[in-house]
Amino acid sequence: MRKIIVLSFISLDGVMQAPGGPGEDPSGNFTLEGWAAGYWDDFLSSTMDKQIGHSFDLLLGRKTYDIFADYWPKFPDSSISKATKYVVTHRPLPPDWEKSIQISGDAVAEIIKLKESNGPELQVHGSSSLIQILLKHDLIDELWLKIFPITLGKGKKLFGEGTIPAAFTLTRCEASPNGIIIANYKRSGDVKTGSF
Repeated sequence: MRKIIVLSFISLDGVMQAPGGPGEDPSGNFTLEGWAAGYWDDFLSSTMDKQIGHSFDLLLGRKTYDIFADYWPKFPDSSISKATKYVVTHRPLPPDWEKSIQISGDAVAEIIKLKESNGPELQVHGSSSLIQILLKHDLIDELWLKIFPITLGKGKKLFGEGTIPAAFTLTRCEASPNGIIIANYKRSGDVKTGSF
């Protein structure tokens, strides 16, 4: 059984859209692309190196795949380029980025089969629409979040329309010198209710 791990940069108000730079994802008239850039520091860089510095495969939505395919093939020795990339899309993939595999049709059934197969963990980067499908079907095992000390007010949210009631256990929590909270969670059962 393979773990599905979501790695996400989010604002305090839960926005994950276009942290990397202009042109990444302006959909919905989002004008704050690149909001994470001013906070990048050595601590965050080291964290990312650890999180992607081992063997993994990628599970991506089409928009994120296209963004990655425009950049990462220039670095064929990177862990991103070496990973097998499973892409949820109805459009054919271009043939020029090696180890890219299309998932179409019943995406949920195909992702469940992939999760049940042998292989390294499946990391999800970006891919906000895909994350909603994964949340809705309770397919996420861990969340590796980088929470930035800003609010954006609008944009695609990590926990959107796919969110179901679910409990998580905190497995790591640190803060960078620039105030970014690194918080890792693993799925841990149902929400417990009561009174106090």
